[in-house]
Amino acid sequence: MTFAENNGPLKGIRVVEMGQLIAGPFCGQLLGDMGAEIIKVEPPGQGDPMRVWGRGDFPLWWEVVARNKKAVSADLRQPEGQALAKALIAKADILIENFRPGTLEKWGLSPAALHAENPRLIIVRVSGYGQSGPYSDRAGFGGIGEAMGGWRAIVGDPDRPASRMGVSIGDSLAATYGCMGALAALRHRDQTGEGQVVDSSLYEAVLQVMESLVPEYVASGYVRQRSGSVLPGIAPSNVYPTSDGEYLIGANQDTVFGRLCTAMGRPELAKDPRYVDHVSRGKHQVELDELIADWTRTLTVDELEALMIEHGVPAGKLYRPQDMLDDPHFAARDAIVSVPHERWGTLKMQNVFPKMSKTQGSVRRAAPPTIGFDNDQVYRDVLGMDAAQLADLKARKVI
Repeated sequence: MTFAENNGPLKGIRVVEMGQLIAGPFCGQLLGDMGAEIIKVEPPGQGDPMRVWGRGDFPLWWEVVARNKKAVSADLRQPEGQALAKALIAKADILIENFRPGTLEKWGLSPAALHAENPRLIIVRVSGYGQSGPYSDRAGFGGIGEAMGGWRAIVGDPDRPASRMGVSIGDSLAATYGCMGALAALRHRDQTGEGQVVDSSLYEAVLQVMESLVPEYVASGYVRQRSGSVLPGIAPSNVYPTSDGEYLIGANQDTVFGRLCTAMGRPELAKDPRYVDHVSRGKHQVELDELIADWTRTLTVDELEALMIEHGVPAGKLYRPQDMLDDPHFAARDAIVSVPHERWGTLKMQNVFPKMSKTQGSVRRAAPPTIGFDNDQVYRDVLGMDAAQLADLKARKVI
């Protein structure tokens, strides 16, 4: 397995990741991308279900979410496995877990117990409803958090059931806020020496990106509804048909709309009372979209894009994977990286983000191919165990 040089800003930070599926592991991915050492603990013989998530013979989600990680196995339902985890956590800076609240406590790994041995430890706890409150002990997945946080109710066409995004946005948001909390907690620890608990719930992570949804209701009684491909009152901003596909145009600002009208050969539209300002365009959104669509249908995607670039109108193609791989801007910014892989040869995936001018993170190693792939190295180097001890733990199926 290839090990690239680590220049990330979190180099020297050790993270024990005990979460499974999406939210916990994505938080670990983000920290690992920034240079942290990630020790992922999986149940022996079973492992994280993410190892097999994907399209049939192509379970490639694991390759992204488990990059930059070391994999060890420990049966946390056995006292010996709990002791192994506790020993690893005692030597860690950050613990990530996304079990149902109360599970760590059941295993003797409560924050109080862990802080007693490692007071500098930062514990990131990701759950459906948070660690407190009347719903805290309920099972929660990303879609449930999206529903409770207000996302699902406003996504989709108004005459159809609520829809979803094509990615697990609730999990990813909760993981990202968990990562943000961990970084803030590291700053606090630098100043005080104290660790703390970061409590990131799925529903509250979604709530954070719901803009003015709640205050709109409180102030005026307005309840946002599903609106399909448009945001009501924001016009023009939509996906428009072309002679060979579809194309996104966002020209809702006054001066930008004027430039779009010029590109259309209809400069007079910018002074038409129906479209002269933001409020007027919002009131006539449907007819304006139809007018623009009648024009875009006469052009190819490439012809339309050339006009939008020429006139400085924010717009763009709807990218598929091949578009990303072929695009010179993606290439110039190294937005996609090639990762050496034993099975796939070279596997392309999204690169580390955000970009940093002095301490850029990196994809240093591929995802661990097997459960417990790094058992010998981690348990030997971190916990000082010898071959006989490891063989005994393996024989008793603790690892």
